[in-house]
Amino acid sequence: MPKVPIDVQLSSLPNNPGVYQFYDTDGKVLYVGKAKNLKKRVSSYFTKNHEYGKTRVMVKKIAVIKHIVVATESDALLLENSLIKKHQPRYNVLLRDDKTYPWICIKNERFPRIFPTRKIIKDGSEYYGPYTSMRTVRTLLDLIKSVYPLRTCNYDLSHEKIESGKYKRCLEYHLGNCKAPCEGLQTAEDYHRQMDDIREIIKGNFKSSLTYFKHRMKGHAVAMEFEKAQRIKEKIEVLENYQVKSTIVNPKINDVDVFSIFSDETHAYVNFLQISHGSIIRSHSMEIKKKLDEENAELLRLAIIELRQRFASNSKMIFVPHLVELDKSIKVTVPKLGDKKKLVDLSLHNAKMFRQERFKQMKIVDPDRHTKRLMAQMKADLRLSEEPIHIECFDNSNMQGSNPVAACVVFRNGKPAKKEYRHFNIKTVDGPNDFASMEEVVFRRYKRLLNEAETLPQLIVIDGGKGQLSSALKSLEILGLRGKIAIIGIAKRLEEIYFPEDPIPLYLDKKSETLRIIQQLRNEAHRFGISFHRNKRSNAAINSELEGIEGIGQKTVEQLLKNFKSVARIKEASMETLAKSIGRSKAKKVYESFH
Repeated sequence: MPKVPIDVQLSSLPNNPGVYQFYDTDGKVLYVGKAKNLKKRVSSYFTKNHEYGKTRVMVKKIAVIKHIVVATESDALLLENSLIKKHQPRYNVLLRDDKTYPWICIKNERFPRIFPTRKIIKDGSEYYGPYTSMRTVRTLLDLIKSVYPLRTCNYDLSHEKIESGKYKRCLEYHLGNCKAPCEGLQTAEDYHRQMDDIREIIKGNFKSSLTYFKHRMKGHAVAMEFEKAQRIKEKIEVLENYQVKSTIVNPKINDVDVFSIFSDETHAYVNFLQISHGSIIRSHSMEIKKKLDEENAELLRLAIIELRQRFASNSKMIFVPHLVELDKSIKVTVPKLGDKKKLVDLSLHNAKMFRQERFKQMKIVDPDRHTKRLMAQMKADLRLSEEPIHIECFDNSNMQGSNPVAACVVFRNGKPAKKEYRHFNIKTVDGPNDFASMEEVVFRRYKRLLNEAETLPQLIVIDGGKGQLSSALKSLEILGLRGKIAIIGIAKRLEEIYFPEDPIPLYLDKKSETLRIIQQLRNEAHRFGISFHRNKRSNAAINSELEGIEGIGQKTVEQLLKNFKSVARIKEASMETLAKSIGRSKAKKVYESFH
């Protein structure tokens, strides 16, 4: 694919939260930023008049825009932090240490302490986070300490020292904040039981604790202690909005490569996430053109080898969505649950987003390739024998049986060919009979195409379920076209695709491009038919109003409408003006009927 202009790159960005990276022509990272909405944020760089000269200079240097999509704005903030530390871009404030975001530490001790920290020490202690706000950490710890009595001292509470009576209970015991395990008044088993509950609270399972807080808040409100009630309410709001641990930064997952693949009929899309020291430090996506019907496992294996060589990765562990055969020195894992599975899911999400982005760019930069890919996709999805370059869709329109009409819309290469659209007045059917109307219209359309030796479509789409499809098939049978043109019906309620002689409908993916084209055909046929029907009803109403005048026939009505364009103007016209158009005798009848 040719080099993509900046405006095309901007148009294909998603409206998701994530991190964006600006690169210059040499492939050097200029800037890393986070965004709640990637498209809006990145586009703003190229539409604003920047106050600072440094920003203007940076924008002029931008040649390539890359991005990583994440689940939340908090994750974007954490990922931005990791990437700035890794790449140290010229236009970012440099972050040179790890003391940026707070964690909650449960210390590896006989009676574990729990406290906030910005430094991770690998001594067997547990770390939860990171958190984007120290306020969230302190609120969570306040909640825990208000429910569970915990020690805060840093004494070595070994069994021998407690038995020897080395320590004495402190003020925290007398205040009810600690059960004095230092004097043996609380057993290690009981302490660890409450630590298990605390771990659940940190993980987000704190329903019982929230109930406790809400009960206290109501108690303060009843006692008219509104300031205390408000303080507790603020804690509840913070906790209800609090994000559990992040997938973006996780000290339990270190030095791992994560790969995923998503493919269609012609191409595969692979995403690579590199995890170092518990943080994502790189995301890269690539496109692979299929030569034959290669399996995803084989394509993924080739991509893993290529990407690990390109980025000089020496990680001994790889997470993938399904097993692939690699060097025996590398441990390949297919995660099923937890944070490891979330990383694979995040990688797959980025692969899908990359595919969408390529499609958007392809439409602008290489429309022929986009059309070929779309036709190939529709052929496969709808089980057709040839690509549906020419598609026609039919829809009936009537209002309680009055003025029944039908519409035929034509798409070529997945796009409307509006000059080929056709309207039909129903001639052989009395009353509201959609099935008979569909049979008539399909017969008239293709009898005419055959008589005029015009090309036939590769696919016919009928707006309706089994009944309308069967009616259309009767006409194709009479014309000898059954089996020569593919035909399907689409039912509105569940977007079911019906095939001839197949009672089980096909359900396409709601995000499928094939379904989108079929829906566009159906909606366009409906719009075109409704507009014709509305005009016909309007003309019928006008004609009936004028023809209702005694002594005024169809030819006189046509003459009046030709000269005056509307009934309103006819009503406003003087006797003399009307007489010039249709003669004095008829003009008098028309004038007197409206005055």
